Amino acid sequence: MNSNPSNVMALTSTTSNKKETVCIFGTGDFGRALAYKMIQSGYSVVFGSRQAQISSLIPKGAEVLSHTEAAQKAPIIFIAIPRQHYNFLLPLAEVLHGKVLVDVSNNLKLNQYSQSNAEYLAQLIPGARVVKAFNTVSAWALQSGTLDASRQVFVCGDDKKAKQMVMDIVRALGLTPLDQGSLLAAQEIENYPLQLFPMWKFPIFLSLGLTVFFFFYSLILDVIYPYVNEKKDFSFFIAISIANRISPILALILLALVYLPGVLAAIIQLYRGTKYSRFPDWLDKWMLCRKQLGLVALAFAFLHVLYTLVMPIRNYVRWRVNGRVISQVLNNRTDPLNNTYAWLSDSYLALGILGFFLFVLLGITSLPSVSNSVNWREFRFVQSKLGYLTLILCTAHTLVYGGNRFLYASSYRWYLPNAYMLSLIIPCIVLVVKFVLVFPCLDKPLTRIRQGWERNPRYSE
Repeated sequence: MNSNPSNVMALTSTTSNKKETVCIFGTGDFGRALAYKMIQSGYSVVFGSRQAQISSLIPKGAEVLSHTEAAQKAPIIFIAIPRQHYNFLLPLAEVLHGKVLVDVSNNLKLNQYSQSNAEYLAQLIPGARVVKAFNTVSAWALQSGTLDASRQVFVCGDDKKAKQMVMDIVRALGLTPLDQGSLLAAQEIENYPLQLFPMWKFPIFLSLGLTVFFFFYSLILDVIYPYVNEKKDFSFFIAISIANRISPILALILLALVYLPGVLAAIIQLYRGTKYSRFPDWLDKWMLCRKQLGLVALAFAFLHVLYTLVMPIRNYVRWRVNGRVISQVLNNRTDPLNNTYAWLSDSYLALGILGFFLFVLLGITSLPSVSNSVNWREFRFVQSKLGYLTLILCTAHTLVYGGNRFLYASSYRWYLPNAYMLSLIIPCIVLVVKFVLVFPCLDKPLTRIRQGWERNPRYSE
């Protein structure tokens, strides 16, 4: 009498640990890769195919049946076929009634159809519960296991239980599901894989525009001006000198542009007296791409370091050093050490090294693998407090480099200021405004506003 309950309990325990069978319509690259990953995760996989025979490409352990037989064996069916072939599902409408259909398809161009593929599928098979998922994960990433850059899986659907079932599968595969709401979001999700670096467009185009501007600006001052006025050919400056002039300028300006929108947002919130009003669209978009702006700035900082390291081996630099040594020998004199210039030089280098170190630290903490391992307060401390310290050090690095040369008339060739002077405009504005915002008379009300206080609340109790 006592043996039956124990047997039932053992059977229940074993059954509860076993994962359900999933069906995949489509034996293409993505269908096979998805099956391979699911089998690794403990799922039983059955393929629905027009030809119910085992192919050498089908993952070992998967079963191949006709569409009707395969659909009957699983509550969840992955539709891994192009939209133009969805019509073959019409004769299966009765079998698919109540089933969860996971649409994984993508299109060839943005907004190719007025209706998303998932919505079209739901309209085609009205009795099924359609969920959009897995379209942002590539077949190669699934099969090779290199999912570090694509662990997020966007999921949307009108049926909450069906969506939860799919999200459980996403987690079981070691991925991270992101609930995007109803099936209305499918169009946007289907556009994600077709967008080429959407958050990078503004930083890249901005950096390209600034690069072109400062290249021609430096070309005028360092190459064209000496050639016109002194008949000296310094065209070789283009390879190293001008490049090494542009890279730190771009790094400093882009770093300042990372923190400028935060300052503007604080001013707007103080003016409005609330945090519940939306910022202008241009400011919203600017704030969303600050990470990308910072990474582009870090890339230019790396270029500056590399160009600086090769300076001593340049032919022009060695020629100038040798010429100075020979001049001292011929004149039988030795130039004394100038402690002031020695201090300025060492300070300039020290500020640059410290600034670059913190710059790299900011870049490392922006990586998902690192940012996910720290809490919000730690992340904010690094990106905000250390970020402003980085901006201060890099600005001071540039100021010490320039020294008081801005006072000399020779620094203004054709009445144009040196390029480094232009690079200081935005960073100095950001730092000055931020310094003003730190004053208690502004910092306290700003903190209260960000905590939810409103100067003129819309609804009074």
